[in-house]
Amino acid sequence: MQFIAENSWGIFIAIEIAALICLLCFIGARYILSLRKVSTIFLSLFLFTMVLEGILAFLVYKETGTISTFQIVIVIFLIYAATFGRTDFKKLDYTAREKIGKWRNVSLLKDEEVEEMARLKHPKTVARKARYWFYAHTIIFLGALIYFWNAYGTSEASWVYFLQERSWFNDEALLQPFTSEMLNQVIRLWVIIYIVDTIVNWSYTLFPKQSPDDI
Repeated sequence: MQFIAENSWGIFIAIEIAALICLLCFIGARYILSLRKVSTIFLSLFLFTMVLEGILAFLVYKETGTISTFQIVIVIFLIYAATFGRTDFKKLDYTAREKIGKWRNVSLLKDEEVEEMARLKHPKTVARKARYWFYAHTIIFLGALIYFWNAYGTSEASWVYFLQERSWFNDEALLQPFTSEMLNQVIRLWVIIYIVDTIVNWSYTLFPKQSPDDI
């Protein structure tokens, strides 16, 4: 247990590399070698790596007795895998079949799949989905801030103070909004991610790509 806690990041990276290898083997076995049963085994191993990451996070917590950045990173990875990861996997699978099909000079895509992907890639569809994600991210972010403030907010100043005096964000020596040092670091990171995510998501609406139908 101590070995796992001391080498948690290295083990996590090793699991991620194993997941990538399993994913590549899945694509190669299914679409290049046409070994469907073998590819299913590699897909199962890929999914099992996520289970291993969850077990790893639990074992590290059991050994240290505290929630650290390590557990937070793994939780973020698992949440992504359970939500947007599935969509990204389908896109990767589609792209792999498209490229490998052209290379093998065979059709690995169904007509309805091609039509569906064309619809999903349409600038208006992309922009609409990006706005939905922005709204969802904003609600989750604000909800988390309200909860954390009520649970761990400092009693030395109000939340309005930290909105007006934002120098705390760049100077850890100043009064921080939360009593947990780790939580302050997490919020800093989340604020940066939220700002970048907002810019990216709204860029699809404000600066949409030209649709092939409009060319």
